[in-house]
Amino acid sequence: MTDAQWKLVFDQQGVTIASDKFQFTTNATRQQDDAGLDFEQQMAINSAESSYMEAVISQLQTMTRRTYGQYCGLSRAIEVVGERWSPMIIRDLLVRPKSFHELNQGFPSASTDILSARLGELEHSGVVRQVQDTDGETRYRLTAFGRDLDDAMIRLGRWGARLLGAPRPEDVATNDSVRMALRTMFDPEAAAGIQVSYQLNLDDIVVHARIDDGVIETGEGPLAGADLVLEPGETLMPMLTGELSAAEAIATGSLKYFGDPALVALFTELFKIDPMPVDS
Repeated sequence: MTDAQWKLVFDQQGVTIASDKFQFTTNATRQQDDAGLDFEQQMAINSAESSYMEAVISQLQTMTRRTYGQYCGLSRAIEVVGERWSPMIIRDLLVRPKSFHELNQGFPSASTDILSARLGELEHSGVVRQVQDTDGETRYRLTAFGRDLDDAMIRLGRWGARLLGAPRPEDVATNDSVRMALRTMFDPEAAAGIQVSYQLNLDDIVVHARIDDGVIETGEGPLAGADLVLEPGETLMPMLTGELSAAEAIATGSLKYFGDPALVALFTELFKIDPMPVDS
C-alpha cells in the first residue's frame, strides 16, 4: 500500500477498502465456477486480484488531491506543484529529462514511494509525461504546460537564495541543482552584449555556462576552451552576495582560478544573490 491510512481486506466475502474516513465493500467476488478450484489455485487468484486492487488504490490516491477550496489560479497552481518534492522534480526536469532512477539518485531524502506518487500526480495534471528516448530509456520530461513554470521557478529560486546562509548538515548539491542555481543567479541585463564561458569546479561537481548577449546555456562537466575556470571553495557564496569582492578573493589566495582575473570580477557581476530589501 502506498499510504498506511488505507487498508485492504480481501476474503471470501469480498473486498473492503477502508481508511479513517470511509469504508468501501464489494461482495460475491468469487464466481460459482471457482468453487471447484483447489487451495493453491484460489490463492493464486487471490494474489492476482489483490495486486489489481492495490494498483486501483494507488491510482485512487494519485487522483485524489487535497484542495484549498478557493476559486483562484494561485490555489490551483499550489495544489498541483506545492506538494513536497514536486517543485524539486520540476526544477530538475527544467534542466533535462530524467529517468525515475536518475531522479531518485538526486533526491536521497525522498522515498521511492513518495517520488513515484509525486510523479504520478504531476503526470495526471499534465505537467510531466514519460517518453522513451532513442537509447531505449524511459524518461520523464516536462510538457509545454510544465515548461511554462520556468520563469516562476527562476524567480522563486532567486527569492529563496537570500535565505540560504551556510549549508545545513543534511543539505546536498547536485550537478543539476547547481546548473539551475546558475540560471537563477544570472543577471541577463548585466550580460547584454557579452560573450564569455565559465567552468565551475565545486569538489565533485563540475558544471559550465556559456553566455551570449544576455542568454545563458548551462551544461554538465568540463568545458573545453572555457574562458575562465573557477575553483571558488568557500569564497563562492560571499562573492555571490557581495560580501567578498573578486579582488579580495584573489588577493587572499582563497580563490583558485585559471584565466584572465578580469573575468573573475565579471563573474560576480553576472551571477549574484540580491541583498534582503530594507523596509522603509
